[in-house]
Amino acid sequence: MRFGARIARFSSPLSLLFSPNPSHLRRNLFSSAPSAKACRLNNECGEFLPWLQQKAGSEISTVLFLGNSIFGKSLYASRAIQAGDCVLKVPYSAQITLDMLPLEISQLLLHGIDNVSRLALVLMAEQKLGAVHIASSASESEWAPYINSLPHMDEMHNTIFWSKDELCIIYQSPVYKETLEQKEHIEKEYSAIQPVLDQFPQIFGDTQLETFMHAYALVSSRAWRTSKGVSLIPFADFLNHDGMSDSVLLSDDSKEISEVIADRNYTVDEEVMIRYGKFSNATLLLDFGFTLPHNIHDQVQLMMDMPSEDPLYVAKLELLHRHCLPKSTNSQTSKTNSTGSSFIIKEVRSHGGKGKGIPQALLAFARVLSATSLEELKEMALEAAENDGRLARRPLKNKDREIRAHSILLSQLNYMVQGHDAAVEHS
Repeated sequence: MRFGARIARFSSPLSLLFSPNPSHLRRNLFSSAPSAKACRLNNECGEFLPWLQQKAGSEISTVLFLGNSIFGKSLYASRAIQAGDCVLKVPYSAQITLDMLPLEISQLLLHGIDNVSRLALVLMAEQKLGAVHIASSASESEWAPYINSLPHMDEMHNTIFWSKDELCIIYQSPVYKETLEQKEHIEKEYSAIQPVLDQFPQIFGDTQLETFMHAYALVSSRAWRTSKGVSLIPFADFLNHDGMSDSVLLSDDSKEISEVIADRNYTVDEEVMIRYGKFSNATLLLDFGFTLPHNIHDQVQLMMDMPSEDPLYVAKLELLHRHCLPKSTNSQTSKTNSTGSSFIIKEVRSHGGKGKGIPQALLAFARVLSATSLEELKEMALEAAENDGRLARRPLKNKDREIRAHSILLSQLNYMVQGHDAAVEHS
């Protein structure tokens, strides 16, 4: 069995650091499971599963039904489900995969084109067939029921589709920068692919950047990592995300099937959930268009600067590099000639011992940053030598210096929170 996670194209560990009031936004950021009583089958939902089972040549599920809710399509228990039950099975033959991209097109694509873009091309080709199907009333796309069930662009809430006013709300968050980088990446992918698209108008039609961006976002938010690289798995992608769920999508290459096992009991009409991955709210917002009010996998990116005007600048950097700046830390000289380092904070350790606590690399950075003399730096180096060479293995022997380092951390956190609060107020 292989574990399949949702793609999350830019799954960097970021965080909003604030909880925006949904009334401030056109977007509904905080999603929760809708009431099953408000969600019943319509004609489209009723026809979808029989179509998929006919295509697969086998039964997909006997315990789930597809319904509409205020959050889009969702899957619900049609009868009582017990933990350990297999709730759905989708064979590889009923999945949209990269090998569906015609060889003459695949050969023309540059080597650097990512798999999300390649599967987006498959999706665009099927969307074109679907458009022909609607215009001519001739069924030309075998995937039309699935393609037609996917959300339109105005129904998607990934941050790349936000307006400038909406993006202002997250201006102080790293998500803002990641959104711009993601849009730039998609535009570059489109520029590299466009010559190929122009050679096959009969397959893709007159394709614009907006069309490609929509298809790219559909893949990046709905596809799963499989042995085939990236796969769209009909029906399975209607399962909504619950970060606390232990239920994940599994793929069995020997049986060529993807399946989901229930992690708990479900009553009739209760929404069945799955975990896309251990994603922070920032990743969920960026790639899927929603956040969770209580996300146990949330985390924060904290930036700390080492000002170049510090008289101990060189000595501090030398100490940090000698005693463990983390490999993931990006040290660089900015326009203000300050060295900045990025650190990830997860759940802070509680009195009961739960949580990750302050990362040792961050605490070491704060201790070095707080030093006011070469003598202090030398003492830190000696203490590090006594503790496996790590600057944050144990608290500093001098309590006043330890408090000073924590005060610097607190000050930086307060500064970030105030910046986010101001951004929300003025949005």
